[in-house]
Amino acid sequence: MDLPKLAIAALGGTVSMQARNAGEGVIPTVSGETLLASVPELATLARVTVETLGLLPSASLDFDFLLSVLSWAKFQIRQGAVGVVITQGTDTLEETATFFDYLWDHDEPLVLTGAMRSAAQAGADGPANLLDACRVALAESSRQRGVHVVMNGQIHSANAVRKTDSLALQAFSSPVVGPAGMLMENTVNYLRLPGRRRILPLPQLTTQKIALLEASLCADTLLIENILELGYDGLVIAGFGAGHVGASWVEVIETIARKIPVIVATRTGSGSTAQSTYGFTGSEMDLISKGALMAGFLCPRKARILLWLLVGCQRQDELARFLVQN
Repeated sequence: MDLPKLAIAALGGTVSMQARNAGEGVIPTVSGETLLASVPELATLARVTVETLGLLPSASLDFDFLLSVLSWAKFQIRQGAVGVVITQGTDTLEETATFFDYLWDHDEPLVLTGAMRSAAQAGADGPANLLDACRVALAESSRQRGVHVVMNGQIHSANAVRKTDSLALQAFSSPVVGPAGMLMENTVNYLRLPGRRRILPLPQLTTQKIALLEASLCADTLLIENILELGYDGLVIAGFGAGHVGASWVEVIETIARKIPVIVATRTGSGSTAQSTYGFTGSEMDLISKGALMAGFLCPRKARILLWLLVGCQRQDELARFLVQN
């Protein structure tokens, strides 16, 4: 039987980490080839090619590197791969998944996975997550669904997934909507139909800067007052509750919104910003009247990714349409 072709890229992260010496902290050392060797069952499912594109903690990934990974993934599809799997650290997994999802224009699936336990720990989850991710990437039902994160037997859509625990094995969830699917008895099962996606072209600019500030009780205005002078091209605010800030921030936001896009998201970790519920100074209605846009269900980190890409494509005037989708 002619097996399908599957491509895997390793970027580093906990899934690749071991300690060099006893008593030292784990660091990325395990290559993609070594990780693949820990999952011999894959050889019965696909003709697998694997490349180690990096050995980095995911906090040190940057947009330029991710664009090069995206180029590699697209090339694998052109070379006949039916799906692509990327392993990386979990700290920024939700952000890289969102980044790729806005730019992935293939029917073939792109699947991200990682691990919460290092390769040296008893019960390391990396091999199982990799095998699950490969099963998802190979499944015909995964086509036309964009980018997904596969962790701990669950399949999460890129636009919904969040890391919601720092160390627990069950660290990823999709607030409000739940996982898009799950693996049961080695079978990929989706729980809902594919959603509508809006794809962006590759950004022509990559030097744009998007600030992310979090509203907090009695926060001063020093940082936000200097956003324009510091040369930022956009601002995302992780606001209180349904998209609120303290009264002292309001006039500053109005000034900034005249010059660059301002998005207000919720810092709560779940739920949507409001549009027309609260009317006090600093409420969502007040901020909208001052020129800010509400992020809806899009979390602050994902909103920053979206704005960075839109500015890079010179399509920031379409921001409101993208946020309505969320």
